[in-house]
Amino acid sequence: MILPAVAGILLVAAILWEAFEAIVLPRRVRRRLRFTVMFYRGSWFPWRAIARRIKKKSRREAFLGIYGPLSLLYLLAFWAVLIVLGFGLIFLSASAHDGAPMHFSTCLYLSGTTFVTLGLGDVIPQSPLERFLVVIECGIGLGFLALVLSYLPVIYQAFSRREVNIVLLDARAGSPPTATELLRRHSGPRGLDALQQLLHDWERSAADILESHISYPAVCYFRSQHANESWLGALTAILDTCALTLVGVENSPCARQAKLTFAMCRHAVVDLSQVFNVAPRRAAHDRLPPADFERLSAVLTEAGFSLLDSSTAREKLLKAREMYEPYLQALAAFFFVQLPPWILAQEAMDNWKTSAWGRIRGFGEPDPSPSSLPQLDDHAD
Repeated sequence: MILPAVAGILLVAAILWEAFEAIVLPRRVRRRLRFTVMFYRGSWFPWRAIARRIKKKSRREAFLGIYGPLSLLYLLAFWAVLIVLGFGLIFLSASAHDGAPMHFSTCLYLSGTTFVTLGLGDVIPQSPLERFLVVIECGIGLGFLALVLSYLPVIYQAFSRREVNIVLLDARAGSPPTATELLRRHSGPRGLDALQQLLHDWERSAADILESHISYPAVCYFRSQHANESWLGALTAILDTCALTLVGVENSPCARQAKLTFAMCRHAVVDLSQVFNVAPRRAAHDRLPPADFERLSAVLTEAGFSLLDSSTAREKLLKAREMYEPYLQALAAFFFVQLPPWILAQEAMDNWKTSAWGRIRGFGEPDPSPSSLPQLDDHAD
């Protein structure tokens, strides 16, 4: 019985190599035929299909938010089960070769207790080959446990770093963040200095997302704390802001930094679309129709920005949007995330102003005066 041994060796080798690629190897894996890819494709699509049937947004986001952490735990269990199965096949072949064949269920039991290092002793390896296999599997089990203990903290650290930058956009760009609100809240001399620093910080944040989410794609499935925030929505707002600053705002002092940040953010969304093998796609509806562009122009002009001629700016902006929006649309469809608009249809309250006990009123200007005091509206959500 050589075939079970060959199948078991190939299965164990494949899982160990995938664990190495996912946990140790710090670069994108281009090979599509992988058990990990099959696991995520086979679990995410049904999970997303169920989420589409949930009408209430808060419940839908809560349901989608479970998938990321849960899939990570199930992936590790999936790897462990396949390793146990592979060694079970090897034990089956080894016992038949030694003239004392064991039932396949007994081989699986021996493999499972050996992998988790239980050492119950009710099934004892008889031949030198079986004892050697027990030692090898026990060592792999200990090494697998060590990798798991090192893998989970790295995942959650990457998630935490990402979420800090997303939460910081709340007071700077609104909830959800939009390019119009971000520019409006950074009008004036001091505001432009703050905007330049914000774009500089997001250049590094986008680079961090690019590195961590390509090395550990599972982080992409982790949802943000609030239903109107997401890592994809934050990147969208920053890309929109950079594009508008470059082609719509006349003589902007932030133009150079906006160009650098735009390049890094686009690099991130393009590479992530390649990681998940989602081709760029056109949006069903224009994110910036003419009416919204006119409202955007009016808001920014009132905030003190010098905008280019409306028709010229709109044409240039359309060309800039074509460089990144199709990739954002593809990722948004895959992860079931709603991209923020360029300008909100109606004013929305920032997340930091709301709680279960009320909302803050009278504290909504971009640069409030020291004398303005917030008022608490006692009507909770």
